[in-house]
Amino acid sequence: MSTKKNKIIIISGPTASGKTSTSMLLSHALKQEGLDSAIVNFDSLLFYKELSIGTAKPSKEELETFEHHLVDIVSASSPLNASDFLSRADSTLSKLVSENKIPIFVGGSAFYIRAFVKGMYDSNPISEDLRDKIDKEYKERGIHFIREILEKRDPASFNQLHENDHYRNIRAYEHLMATGEPISQQKQKSDENNPYDFTINRLKDFDIIHIYLDLPKEEHWKIILKRTEEMVANGLVAEVKNLLASGFDGSEKPLGSIGYKETIQFINGEFDSEQDYIERIAISTRQLAKSQRTFFKKVTPKATFHPIDDKNKIVNHTLSAIKEE
Repeated sequence: MSTKKNKIIIISGPTASGKTSTSMLLSHALKQEGLDSAIVNFDSLLFYKELSIGTAKPSKEELETFEHHLVDIVSASSPLNASDFLSRADSTLSKLVSENKIPIFVGGSAFYIRAFVKGMYDSNPISEDLRDKIDKEYKERGIHFIREILEKRDPASFNQLHENDHYRNIRAYEHLMATGEPISQQKQKSDENNPYDFTINRLKDFDIIHIYLDLPKEEHWKIILKRTEEMVANGLVAEVKNLLASGFDGSEKPLGSIGYKETIQFINGEFDSEQDYIERIAISTRQLAKSQRTFFKKVTPKATFHPIDDKNKIVNHTLSAIKEE
């Protein structure tokens, strides 16, 4: 006789596809059915207490109305890595199960959700001396120097990684310098099963209900541009100026992310106009969305919905899946 499994809801999709609002919609719908739930963030920038406007973080009211986890948990001066995230996610999952709450994992960071569902790749330890040497190279010569080496010696990682994803570009470079082998080869060896098949996972005691949000590219572009304009109008430049005034120097990993990197450049006078600055953030966001879309479209199984047009379908699909034995 089979034992009924606990459910995990995953809401994924490219940046600016309505994941946050969908998570709250589902949390409310579950409550109407007498089911408790909690939202667990796996968007890498929402971990950081100091970053709000440029991350499209839920409002204070939303965070208080709906139970959230893994939001505002560390300082941007001490970036979280995937292993840290996995440890915290597992701890949160255990807590929510013990409280009989349905976890709703929400975010667009493919690397983190893949680690949560499939587990971490084995990683060779990097010596402190080598890490310091690479950190110095990165600060003096920039990400493009690292990308040039990856293009020659690890083209698979070069093509897979977005140029704005400094952390994983540096990690691939570290692995290359430490072992002489491309990290993409190690990943290939580690993947005895399909890395996109979420039916083969480490969460043996759970049924995963995967909601994937997507919308036509032109419609998405308008949303991205509007959201970027709203971030700037709501004080993104002031937020970054305050960060720099409080002791951050801009080299911190989270401040190299889309929106913050360009804002630092804008403050430093590297754009001809505010409109050029806004467009650069929007274009970089669209490029990130393309990369995220490429990953999530390969992931199976999932149910794909339009975040605006399909709200009722999302609720009905999720409730039906929750009630399945």
